[in-house]
Amino acid sequence: MSTAMSTESSYQELLRQDFKSMIEAIDVSDLNKQFLRSRWLDQVLWMDRRSERAQKWYYILRLTSITGGIIIPALVSLNLKSQAASTSTFIPWITFAIGLLVAITGTVEEFFHFGERWRHYRQAAEWLKIEGWRFFQLSGPYHQYTSHADAFADFTSRVEEILKHEVDIYISEVMREKPKETKAQ
Repeated sequence: MSTAMSTESSYQELLRQDFKSMIEAIDVSDLNKQFLRSRWLDQVLWMDRRSERAQKWYYILRLTSITGGIIIPALVSLNLKSQAASTSTFIPWITFAIGLLVAITGTVEEFFHFGERWRHYRQAAEWLKIEGWRFFQLSGPYHQYTSHADAFADFTSRVEEILKHEVDIYISEVMREKPKETKAQ
């Protein structure tokens, strides 16, 4: 297992354990604790994982495109006339392959919108975490409540609003087809 994967897994596990212990420590019914684990915590962890995965793909694809875009002009500018015949036929094929790789990685990133997905899921995960911290601390919109049991209905309503908003944005912004730019005639 790579260091990045183990760090990602250990962070996910740490987050899961921290929030589970906080859920168990508050004074709400077992059914409410189940909601916290199954609906709120599950969504926080899912979005966090999706964000990390989209970020990884975004960086891989973009860095490949950028690096290839830098290498191609360097290869094209080589003076091959003084080189051996095998080198002069080898370099154009390498240039072609890198150009193809740049085109493919750019197209794949454009099709899957990994950069937008990464930012979208990161934002949604952070909104849910913030709402959870406010609930656990009875701060922000929960400051007027004297117990977690009293604040629970407000918390669930706010979590569902965040999730509804997240789905609306995902469908309308992240996954929408971008209009093709047309040249002025």
